[in-house]
Amino acid sequence: MLLTKFDPMKDFRDLEEKIMAAFKMPSLNTLINVNGWTPSANTREDKNAYYIEADLPGVKKEDIHVDIKDNVLTISGERKTKSEVDEKDYHKIESFYGKFQRSFTLPEDADVDNIDASSKNGMLEIKIPKSNKSQKETKKIEVK
Repeated sequence: MLLTKFDPMKDFRDLEEKIMAAFKMPSLNTLINVNGWTPSANTREDKNAYYIEADLPGVKKEDIHVDIKDNVLTISGERKTKSEVDEKDYHKIESFYGKFQRSFTLPEDADVDNIDASSKNGMLEIKIPKSNKSQKETKKIEVK
């Protein structure tokens, strides 16, 4: 008797591969391998602001870029780390290089003019205040 492991997502992955092939786009697995490094990020919200905390070990403050375009906040940069140990009986060099990018779509009530970002000990913290403007009012349209 031949046992086959049940994989409920196999059909979805096969469908994804067919769709990607139709548009001649690389598969999701290829995109992950090409990127090489994607920093982890946590998001949270309180009554006054939204917060994004990105873990960027080994990235200098000068190599981090935070941009906003079309209500999308993008964190990008490059990690350039080289550690070298030269002892009497061995020599070791480790290098970590790679560009990264993470994007977040901002909510409508985000105050993009007062965003604050700081980097300390490999942790990027971004505070996005909520706008004090009242929610959009409903406008009544007369039917003619």
